[in-house]
Amino acid sequence: MNFLLRLLTWWNGQTLGTQLFTARKGVKVGEDEQGNAYYETRDHKRRWVIYNGESEASRISPDWHGWLHFTWNEPPTRAALPHKPWEKPHQENLTGTALAYAPAGSIRHGAPAERRDYEAWSPE
Repeated sequence: MNFLLRLLTWWNGQTLGTQLFTARKGVKVGEDEQGNAYYETRDHKRRWVIYNGESEASRISPDWHGWLHFTWNEPPTRAALPHKPWEKPHQENLTGTALAYAPAGSIRHGAPAERRDYEAWSPE
């Protein structure tokens, strides 16, 4: 069953074709904190990522994203980008998950928030 998943689906890590291409032409450049592995061809013309788990593009940090899209030539493992002290760590997009942001008063919180600054209109 695992063989069929790898052969036919791309969202469960890598397909069999990607694994063969990576074995033949890929050079591992590095790995991020989530376990995603980054590769490029020996002639440095193609770059790709093999996800550790579900293939979700928002799991790639801005540092690696820039390298994948040829914004800079050196990967973050060789030349780390400077970060400001106020920058938060990268977090994947949580929309559609239980951890997604829900503001006060959202129907996801169950009971509505009590408001003292608003009086509902009612026809008399």
